[in-house]
Amino acid sequence: MPRRQWRRTYRQLRSPLAWRIRMLFWGGAVSIGVIATMLAIASDQAGIFVRHVNQTAPWAMLFLSPAGLLAIVWLTRRFFPAAEGSGIPQAIAMLDIPNPARRKAVLGLGVGLFKAVMIVLGLACGASIGREGPTVHVAAAISYSLSRFGRFPGYVSQRGLILAGSAAGLSAAFNTPLAGIVFAIEEMSRSFEARTTGVVFMGVIVAGMTALVLQGNYAYFGSVSAHIETLDAVKVIVLCGIAGGVLGGAFSAMLVYGGRRLGSLRRRRPYLFALVCGLLIAALGLASGGLTYGTGYEQARQALAGTSETGPLYPFLKLAATVVSYLSGIPGGIFAPSLSAGATLGAELARWLPSTPASAVALLGMGGYFAGVVQSPVTTVVIIMEMTDEQSMLLPLMATALLAQWASKHICPVPIYHALATDFLDKERGRN
Repeated sequence: MPRRQWRRTYRQLRSPLAWRIRMLFWGGAVSIGVIATMLAIASDQAGIFVRHVNQTAPWAMLFLSPAGLLAIVWLTRRFFPAAEGSGIPQAIAMLDIPNPARRKAVLGLGVGLFKAVMIVLGLACGASIGREGPTVHVAAAISYSLSRFGRFPGYVSQRGLILAGSAAGLSAAFNTPLAGIVFAIEEMSRSFEARTTGVVFMGVIVAGMTALVLQGNYAYFGSVSAHIETLDAVKVIVLCGIAGGVLGGAFSAMLVYGGRRLGSLRRRRPYLFALVCGLLIAALGLASGGLTYGTGYEQARQALAGTSETGPLYPFLKLAATVVSYLSGIPGGIFAPSLSAGATLGAELARWLPSTPASAVALLGMGGYFAGVVQSPVTTVVIIMEMTDEQSMLLPLMATALLAQWASKHICPVPIYHALATDFLDKERGRN
C-alpha cells in the first residue's frame, strides 16, 4: 500500500469525526434490526387475532375488514400519504429524486414508523399484505434520517444511505443477508455504485446480526427437505416456470395497470373505494375458510412441508385478495402473500406429478411465481435458498426462475417495482 494511502487510513482511524459517523451508522443499522423484529412480532400477533375472530365469529369480518381499511386509508391520507403501498417502489423512486424536501416527505422517520403501525392494523383487519416490503421502506427511512445527524462522505450521503437501509431492511425481515445484498444490486441497480458496497455490506451485517440476537438463528420457512430426480426435473421446471411466470405476471399486471385505471376513481372516492375493497377481502376470506387473510405464511410453510390442504382455488383467491388489498390504498407489501400463493400453486401442481415429492414441486412453484411477480431471478433464487435452508434445489430453482421471468415479461413487460416506482415518480413530478 502506498505511503500516502497508509497516512490517509491512519488519519481516518484516529479521527473522532470518522468514528462518530461509524457509530451513527452502526446505531442506525441496530435500530433497523430492532424495529424489523418488533414489526415481525406485532404482525404475528395481528395474525393470531384475525384467526381467533375467524374461528369464533367469521361473519364479523364483514364489518372488521371494511371498517379497518376505511380507518387506515383515512389515517394514511390525512397524515402520511407517502406511506401507501409496498414501500420498495418509494425507496427506488427516492434514489432519483434530488429534492431534499420530497425525500424527507417520503423517507422521514415519521413516515416509516407510521407505516409500521399501519401494517399491523392492516393485518389485524384481515388484509392480504406482507410486512417485508414495508420493512424496506422503514429501514430506508431510518438510514436516510442519519444524514441529519452527521456529515457522511459524499459517496455515502443520502443515496448510499437509502440503498444500504433498503438492503438491511430486507435482510432483517427475512434473515437473508445475501438476499439483502443481491436485492440492492438487482432491484436497485440503476443507482448502485461500487463505492457503496462496503456501506451496504455493513448495514446488512449489523441489522441482520441484531435481528438474529433478538429472534435467534432461524430460516424463514424452517429447514425444507426437498429433492428431485434429474429425469423428473425438466417437466417440473417447465410446469412450475410457465405456470408460475404466467400467474405471477398476471398478478403484477393487475397491480400496475389496475392501479393506473382505477387511480382516478380511488382519488375521487377514496373512502367508498376502501369500503368496497374491505368487503371484497372479507368475502374472499369467507369463501376460503379464512385462509386468504394475512400474510399466508402458514399456508406456504405447510406447502413446503408437503402437508398442504388449502385446495386448488387457494392460489387464485390469495392472488385476488392481495390485489384488492394493495389497490385499496393501504400500506402493505406483496412479498409474503406472493410466496404463499406460489408455494400452494406448486403444491397443487404436485398432484399432477405423483412420482415427484410435493415439497420439491412446492419449492419450485414458489420460485416460479415469485420470479414471475418481481422478474428478478437472482434475488428470487438467493432469497428462497436462504429462507428454506435447502441447497440441493439450486439448479432447478435457477432454471425455473429464468423460465418464469421469460413468461412473465410477455404479460407485464416492465418489472413491477420499477413500474410502480415510475408511477410514483410521475406523481412526485406532478406536484412540482
